[in-house]
Parts: sequence; C-alpha cells; structure tokens
Amino acid sequence: MIKLTKLNGTTFLLNHQLIQIIEKIPESKIVLNNKEYYLVQESLEEILERIIQFDAKVANRLEDLKETFRQHP
Repeated sequence: MIKLTKLNGTTFLLNHQLIQIIEKIPESKIVLNNKEYYLVQESLEEILERIIQFDAKVANRLEDLKETFRQHP
C-alpha cells in the first residue's frame, strides 16, 4: 500500500494494485478498478516512485523469507 495525500491534506493508504488509471488534471486523479477515484496532491512521478518502492520492499522481504526457509528446513 502507498501513502498519499488528499487535496484537503488528509493522508491515507491506497492499495496500488486497484489502480486502473492516473490522470493529471493538474492535480493527480487516481481512478480505481471499481470507478471510484481520489484527487491527490502527489505528482504522477511521486506516485509511480512510491509504487516502485513498495513493490521493491515486498520483493526484498520475499527473498529474505525464502533465504530463512532454505537455512532452516
């Protein structure tokens, strides 16, 4: 999940796997698969970077878990 900021300053966590499209209008509009949307302060580039960072953390954690299981059968 990625942390984002609504236009009113409220922060929230979003499951980025539910994103269907991101528009710049000039703020960022995130449309989900169910057609709900959020207007956020973060730029398209910031949102993409947060998604990349989150996915990298998950991948690293999975590798750590695999290594732990290999060491302790």
